[in-house]
Amino acid sequence: MELTERKLKILQAIINDYVQTAEPVGSRTLSRKLDMSVSPATIRNEMSDLEEMGYLTHPHTSAGRVPSDKAYRLYVNNMMGDFQISPQTRQFINETLKADIDEFDRTIQRAAELLSEITNLASFAVSPKKDEDKLKFVNLLPVDERTVILMIVAESGKISNTALKLRVPYTNEALDILARNITCNYRGRTITEVLTGNIIDDFRTDIEALSQLAGNIMPNFMRTLSDMLNVRLYLDGLSNIFDIPEYSDLTRAKNFVSLFDRKDEFAKKLLDRDDGMIVTIGTENGDDDLNDCSLITATYHVNGEMVGKIGVIGPTRMKYGEVTSIVKYLTENLNNTFRLEGGEGEEDGE
Repeated sequence: MELTERKLKILQAIINDYVQTAEPVGSRTLSRKLDMSVSPATIRNEMSDLEEMGYLTHPHTSAGRVPSDKAYRLYVNNMMGDFQISPQTRQFINETLKADIDEFDRTIQRAAELLSEITNLASFAVSPKKDEDKLKFVNLLPVDERTVILMIVAESGKISNTALKLRVPYTNEALDILARNITCNYRGRTITEVLTGNIIDDFRTDIEALSQLAGNIMPNFMRTLSDMLNVRLYLDGLSNIFDIPEYSDLTRAKNFVSLFDRKDEFAKKLLDRDDGMIVTIGTENGDDDLNDCSLITATYHVNGEMVGKIGVIGPTRMKYGEVTSIVKYLTENLNNTFRLEGGEGEEDGE
């Protein structure tokens, strides 16, 4: 059976209507909305053909039809076109992400929050475990008599700031010497290499005070490095699903939320996806818990290097054109933010 131009027009109208209303679409409804000189009976016949071809399904409780995963795939690949993001939304994204440019992890977390806020869907961002990430520099910033901030910056752009309570007194000069020594000795080495070394002995000196300070700070330095290797998954907007008709059924809503109880498994699934903008619909996700969901992911970069994934998850009845355009724009903004961050860092080091 051929997918004619008329069938395509009817199918697109059904998808558009169902995405807006969440109600099965009948032939009479379509005949009123379509700019086509065809009767409801003809439309009904075409809808039957589309159902036979696998593009529509027929809920038992309704005379109308709803799009199938196959229909949404056809729509995403060939029908949805480009969605124009409003200038207000663009400005909101630009200003919000720029506000957090100095903190990698916070920027990623805020990007996930932005996606949820703008799309009204559940959103996520994940940064992968990077065994080969290299140390760029270390700084120790005094706060009070017994507190310092340990700042570690990796070449990927990942930044960690940890407040340390010290058991021994320190001077600003001692902190500066220790930070410079750490940077000098370990810059350009992978975090894994640093973790496997005997870092405390490396910093034993003839100066007792500096040796004690090193013994106090270096274990914290090691723990922070180890934490930087871990996958980080940020989730936001899970409560949004309760405003979506598909999840008015509490069992279905519970199943959706349970996805995120298995964070490590979900994060691995995200990182295993191909790079670029990827849309998977329903059964394409290869997971029974995701059979009723669509997953949209994009890859973000630091100085051109792939770092992690960001995206949204929601029902298959989704405004694909709008959501993919927002994910794409936000990801491009994120890439530009980290490109600028890297560029400024390199200039400062010269």
